[in-house]
Amino acid sequence: MRKDLHEENRLSWNAATVAHNSHKGDQAAFFRNGGNKLYPEERELLGDIKGLSLVHLQCNAGQDTLSLARMGAIVTGVDISDIAIDFARQLSQDAAIPATFYRSDIYEWLTERAQSTQRFDIAFCSYGAICWLSDLQTWAQGIAAILKPGGRFVTVDFHPVMSMFDEQMAHIYPYFSHGKPYTWNEGVGDYVAMSGLGLVDTQYIEGVQDFKNPHRVHEFAWGIGEIVTALLNAPLQLTSLQEYPYSNGFKPYNDMRLSGRRWFLPTDRPSMPLMYAISARKAY
Repeated sequence: MRKDLHEENRLSWNAATVAHNSHKGDQAAFFRNGGNKLYPEERELLGDIKGLSLVHLQCNAGQDTLSLARMGAIVTGVDISDIAIDFARQLSQDAAIPATFYRSDIYEWLTERAQSTQRFDIAFCSYGAICWLSDLQTWAQGIAAILKPGGRFVTVDFHPVMSMFDEQMAHIYPYFSHGKPYTWNEGVGDYVAMSGLGLVDTQYIEGVQDFKNPHRVHEFAWGIGEIVTALLNAPLQLTSLQEYPYSNGFKPYNDMRLSGRRWFLPTDRPSMPLMYAISARKAY
């Protein structure tokens, strides 16, 4: 694990989270009025979660966590960003949706929880979560340790193929990086401003403009094979693996077209996977 890099990422996410939420209007009112931010893909994979204990790993500012609670789950959210967790706790209170949030490096939290007696029916993460993991094996084993027998892991995330291309869709990055981190001196950007209504369910407002992150950031480009193998070695039993030719919410490239809350490649471009979903189960 690269906890030194995790710490730099924490600072970068603290700065970016302020900018991201500045564009999203009254989020508490959105939830009080029955809003739910989850996309159809994760709802279908999760199924009926009413009454189930669910941990949302790398939950960011808690909007999806509260959406899961709205669906009836007993939810716990974990994220490394102080600002994100503070926001999530306040949003939970303002929206009157109960949830428990922890500010922690995901590896430290998984280790601590594995040493306790608490176990979960579902572990969930989504959309830009796995690229921040510096050690897939320890992560997967930690998930297996906190699940009940028969418990499930579910993720929907952006496909590693997407990260091979820059914003102009020029192929400039390798698929295989073998765990080597990519360092971006510009830090976590304001992708909410770039994606607009693809990511914002409430009224979009200008908020922070021309955001410049003062903290650099480090990502890890894991391939599908590496992710699946880590889960199998945990050991978890793979139950489904799906790929999608669109990107929910986030706009990765210029000249994409928005349909609903999905971004599609231009019609003159051949299709490629932009998202994937994995479901796995712990043996009884």
